[in-house]
Amino acid sequence: MSTDEERLRRPSPVRSLELGEFKLSYVPDGVVRLKPRGWLPGTTEQDWKDNAAFLDDTGNLVATIGALLVEYGERALLIDAGLGPLSQPDDPDNPLIGALGGGELLDNLAKLGRRPEEIEAVAFTHLHVDHIGWAWHPAPGSDRPAFSGAGYLLAEPEWNLRHLRNAPETTDEMLAALAPRVRTVREDEEIFPGVRVLPTPGHTSGHTTYTITSGDRRLIAFGDALHTAAQIRHPEWSAAADLDSAESAVHRHRLVKELQRPDTIGFGVHFADVVFGRVDDTADGPAWVPVA
Repeated sequence: MSTDEERLRRPSPVRSLELGEFKLSYVPDGVVRLKPRGWLPGTTEQDWKDNAAFLDDTGNLVATIGALLVEYGERALLIDAGLGPLSQPDDPDNPLIGALGGGELLDNLAKLGRRPEEIEAVAFTHLHVDHIGWAWHPAPGSDRPAFSGAGYLLAEPEWNLRHLRNAPETTDEMLAALAPRVRTVREDEEIFPGVRVLPTPGHTSGHTTYTITSGDRRLIAFGDALHTAAQIRHPEWSAAADLDSAESAVHRHRLVKELQRPDTIGFGVHFADVVFGRVDDTADGPAWVPVA
């Protein structure tokens, strides 16, 4: 097995890259195993024989859980906030996910030299529980969330239509904890130097991608528009958790085309140990190539 294939089936450690004046770092919080035929219900047994490199020794997709730290000089933005200190074992009756666990994000921020109180804003791709964890959960030894100085940024439809959410795991209690800090943002709004809002609904009503641009280079942080690098070649594969599978597929096709443009890097928060990559054209179609 090649090193790149090994990376497709293991969780990612902290990984960083430079993009002009930015330092961009994946901050791990935990991992979840996704059951491939359940999570991507349009796939077949043959599809996973053809894409066996993406499956671990339990036959599942390894999906990292974490956040993207965007550092611009002394300033710091976080995109998503992990799961928090929660865990659950595999339930054989759950057709979608196996074992999951989180809780490592604050320790990994410390390894990167950042204290939670230095984060000036947390920009969420959407309101699912594995993306808002440390924004609502009290910090260790405290009764308040960890990011004490941060505002919480959410696309208008994601926040205003939160009652339509398709994820019962995100409770009213969690949303109430977020509410005092929420500020809604709009398409193409610059929320941090070089960071802009790009709506990609489908997974949720207001699912949001963020673009980070420095000169002629850019990074696209696409959240749960794609859950696995296998979808780069198969953007028609929608997730069972998508609110609108047809709309999510439209945005996946567009994102894959954008990621094929020169000087463009992608960030896939659930992409096992290949969270940073570019999309190259191959004889078999577009392919995700890790860059960090």
